[in-house]
Amino acid sequence: MPIRTARTAWNGTLEQGSGQVELSSSGTATFDVSFPRRAAEDAEGVTSPEELIAAAHSACFAMQFSAEVAGAGGTPEQVEVTANVTLGPDPAGGFRIPRIALKVTGYASGLDEAGFKAAAEAAKKNCPVSKALAGVADVSLDVTFEG
Repeated sequence: MPIRTARTAWNGTLEQGSGQVELSSSGTATFDVSFPRRAAEDAEGVTSPEELIAAAHSACFAMQFSAEVAGAGGTPEQVEVTANVTLGPDPAGGFRIPRIALKVTGYASGLDEAGFKAAAEAAKKNCPVSKALAGVADVSLDVTFEG
C-alpha cells in the first residue's frame, strides 16, 4: 500500500508563529496554519489540524460507507458526510480533541432505512481514520435516510 505524506514548515512561537501545510504526495494544495486562527471562532482562511482531520475523516467515512452499502447489497446514490472536530482543553494540560460528530445524509437503492443506518454504523467502526482516532472519547454519528 502507498505511503501518503504531508509536510509543515513552521516559523516562530506557538502564539506568534505561523506555517504552511503542504500535501506533498499529491501536490494538490498548500494551506496556511496558525495557532491564533486555530483557536478562534473565525478561521479567516487559515486551516487547522482539526479541519484537516475532519476532511480526512469525512472522506474516509464516505468511502467506507459506500463499501458497507455495497456489502449489504445496496448502491449508494446520494450521500453527504460531514465531520465536526472539536478542539478543547485537556484536563491534564494543553489541548485535545474531545469530540467528533459525524453526520451522513442520503439514500442508497436496495437498502431500507435500517440497512442504511447499519451500513453507517459499520463505516464508523471500520473506517481506517475512525480506527486511527480511537482515542477520541466521544465520536457520535447522526444518520438521516432520505430514501
